[in-house]
Formats: sequence, structure tokens, C-alpha cells
Amino acid sequence: MTQLHDLTALEQAAAVRAGEVSPIELVRHALSRIEALDARLGAFITVTPERALSAAAAAERRVRDGGRLPPLLGVPTAIKDLTNTAGVRTTYGSRVTADHVPAVDDAVVTRLAAAGTISLGKTNTPEFGFPCYTDNDVVGPARCPWDPRLLAGGSSGGAAVAVAAGLVPFAQGSDGGGSIRIPASINGLVGLKPARGRVSNAPLGSETTGLVTSGPLARTVRDAAAMIDAMAGPELGDPSWAAPLPPGETFLAAADRAPGPLRIGVVPSSVSGVLQPEAAAALADAANLLADLGHGVEAAPDGLLGPEVMPAFEQVWALSAVTLPVPPDRVGELRPLTRELRARGLALSARDAMLALATLRSAARRFLRATATYDVLLAPVVTMTPRPVGWFDGDGDGAEDFERTKRYSAFPALYNVTGQPAISVPLHRTAEGLPMGSMLVGRPADELTLISLSAQLEAARPWAHRHPDVWGERAG
Repeated sequence: MTQLHDLTALEQAAAVRAGEVSPIELVRHALSRIEALDARLGAFITVTPERALSAAAAAERRVRDGGRLPPLLGVPTAIKDLTNTAGVRTTYGSRVTADHVPAVDDAVVTRLAAAGTISLGKTNTPEFGFPCYTDNDVVGPARCPWDPRLLAGGSSGGAAVAVAAGLVPFAQGSDGGGSIRIPASINGLVGLKPARGRVSNAPLGSETTGLVTSGPLARTVRDAAAMIDAMAGPELGDPSWAAPLPPGETFLAAADRAPGPLRIGVVPSSVSGVLQPEAAAALADAANLLADLGHGVEAAPDGLLGPEVMPAFEQVWALSAVTLPVPPDRVGELRPLTRELRARGLALSARDAMLALATLRSAARRFLRATATYDVLLAPVVTMTPRPVGWFDGDGDGAEDFERTKRYSAFPALYNVTGQPAISVPLHRTAEGLPMGSMLVGRPADELTLISLSAQLEAARPWAHRHPDVWGERAG
């Protein structure tokens, strides 16, 4: 028997418009699943049932009143706890800021609400979003629903768990070095990092490094496309923006048309790291499927990045820690990795910081020119199978935590540096039945081709019907 959470986001929106289900029913169903299941999953830091039910009642009135309705009216979602929400606790995953309540919404929150979605609360994230896994001193780890002994990835781990476990149909995440694509890969989801400037970081987001952007985590390509349609667009004062889509074009429309034959370059492992056999098998599997669909698949050239790029990225990543809203007398309460990165960032001279940023900009230009003949690049998302809880930080050594993070998530950060759009699609399963995604990377500002190609892959090898056991559990 179909339950409400079996419906995709777009199916839920269509059912609301047709009067087959009410927004209140959808929100109550989602809240009941969160209450029943989330204690053992760690998807949420803060749940906001009163606000969600009030928004659902308002959406229901809009349906009764008739007129033009927003495209995603009544569909439950959730906002990552690194994203500011006016009047709702935003902890940034840190006990130092556990009581912080912003006065303003980030632009992406406003846009999702305008599209009709209803946030049920704030999803779990690691402290200030630095590691590639999700664990913190506020609520603990986000656990992979396929095997709760394993970490769900990060830093959008809570968002991925919420979608994979059927708590919400899609969720907002953010990505500065793989933070959408990594948990999407681990949890069997579609995770899209849009092009730089496609989604605004206004009003408070720092664009100094240019690495971070918001994007969707969803079960299907069409749901992810609909969510990016809702998120996309510049705000006045943004320092960069992607070129707007042609008039009448949408990302959702791209999911409904074939991409045509494409030239696809497989990124060599020497670019970023050594692959565990399961990760290598996932990459080969994706390449074979693309070739079977008629695309030209070949190895991209080696030597695309120089040895100076990774050290520069590490310095720029540490720079993000120097302006954390942490009083000096509370620095000792930060987790070891955060303290390590903060100390490294503060130790940089202004010259070193500027050189690191310039090195990444120069490397991005060289990489884009070297790969310009490809329509799409194919690369791994992670180098290993999902890691157990405590694998990264169990010894309490922040420097070692960072080294493990670099080994595990060596590939995604490159495309934060270049600003290219990149998507994780859940094509592969390990011998143990765990999801392992593959990453497709588009030309600058070309999410349309990525979405079209991903939808073709989904049609060839459907994945939305695959669920962890917790999916079938009934709340109450």
C-alpha cells in the first residue's frame, strides 16, 4: 500500500493541486515519521512542528481560494543548519553557537518558501561544515539509513538522511568541497552542486573563497531539477552570477529530454587520489553504462593539476575558519578539527592567503581549458566505501581528522574551485548492498546538460524504488 512518503516531491505537489491530499496531511505524515524514526538516525538538529503546521494551513487556504499556485505548494522539506533561518535556531553544528537565532533568512530559504515548500526544521551538519562527515556536540552523528553503524557523509549529512529515510522528499544542502555530493553518494540520492553564482548566498554568505553554494538532495533527477528551479537566481549585490537560462527554459524541462550523444572524459585518479576497489568498480560501471547509451567515453588527459593545488586548497579551506563567530574564551569548546583549521588559518600571513587564492584561480583556468573539449567529465565522488562512526575523529586529533577527510573526499572539491556544476547519481551498489554514487561534471554554468544526462541514466537504471529498511516502517 502506497504511503504519502512514497510519493516524489513533484507527485506530492501534483496531489495537492488536484485536491487528492492536503498540505496539512503531508506535513503531519512527515512530522510523525521524524518523531518515530529520527532518534536513531540523527537527521535533524531542530524540528519546527508549529511553524510547519501553520505554513501548511496557509497553503491549504491557498488551494481552497484557487488562483495560480506556486509549483511546490505544500511539499515538506528541510533546511541545513548552516543556512540562516529567521526566528529558528541555527546552530551551525556547534555547541558554541547552539542558541543562535538569526534575525534574517538566507535568500535560498526565502526562495524555497516562495515556491510553496514547507520546512519542517533544520538538518544535522558538522561543526561549521568543515568535515566530509556529519557529527557534532549538539545532537551527535547523522547515520546512514542503509547501515546506521556508518556515517552519512557531510556536511549535508542530515539532509541526505532525511531524504533517504523518507522523512522529507527533498532537502536543501550546501557544498563547499563536496558537501552535497558526498552524502548523496553514501545514501543513494541525487545531489547537485550548481554552478558558481547560480544560487545566491545573500544576504550574509561570504563569497571570499567562492567555494560554497546551496543545492538540492533528492530521490529523483526531476525532483532535484524542480528544487534548483526554485532556488536559482541572483540577488542584488551578488559578486558573481551564472548566466540565466534562455526564456521559457527550466531545469525541470531539461530532465524530460534526451541529451544527445556527448563526449565524456573520465578524470584520472592521479588528479585527486587513489581509489579503493569498490570505488574503482563504481567508476568503471558508470563509464560502461554511459558508453552503452551511445556516448563517447575516453580517458581525460593526465597532469591536469600541479602539485601546488592541494596545499593551496588546504590553506583556503583553513581561511574559512578565521572569522568564525566564536568568542576567544570559548575556542576550547570547539571540536579538534575546527580548532586545527582555525589555528592554521590564523597562522597564515596576508601574502600567503592571497597567494593561495590566486593559485586556485590560476589552476581553475588551466583545468577548464584542458578539459574544454568534453561535454561532461566523469569522476568518483569518494575514494572509499562509507566509514564507520568515529573513523575520522575517534582519536581526537584534529590534524589526523583532516588527513583522513582529504583521503576520503579527494575528488569533489576540485569543482568547487573551478565553479563547475557537478552531480552525484546513485548508479552503483557495493557487494554489501550499500549505495555508491558517481560524479558527473558539466561545463561552466551548464547544469542543463548534467540534468538531462542524469535523467537518461536514471531511466536506464532506475534507483528511486530502492530504499533502506527504515523506509517501510510506519510511524505511530
